[in-house]
Amino acid sequence: MQKEDCLFCKIARGEIPSQKVYEDDEVIAFKDIHPAAPVHLLIIPKQHYDSLAVMGKAEEPLLGKMLALAPVLAKEAGANNGFRVVINTGHDGGQEVNHIHVHVLGGPRPWTKL
Repeated sequence: MQKEDCLFCKIARGEIPSQKVYEDDEVIAFKDIHPAAPVHLLIIPKQHYDSLAVMGKAEEPLLGKMLALAPVLAKEAGANNGFRVVINTGHDGGQEVNHIHVHVLGGPRPWTKL
């Protein structure tokens, strides 16, 4: 289920435009509007989950799918010499949007701080 007022749910529903790089029935990936690296993508599930902290065993296939997409999308976006994957969780973990999302960052260094 999606949340009415969630920014990423609105992107998943197509109510807010994004620069999509991937979409299927379960997930969407798009370019971050404030990139912290030359390649900075976000992978989100279309179903709303506040954070990684609320996901459990039932969500393992979805989490696996999101992580398996990371290297494919990173390479397609030009991060051919490596990338990193970050999942900020909760306020103290630096999460800014309360909808789980995977950051995929890559490209030539130096990167700005995360």
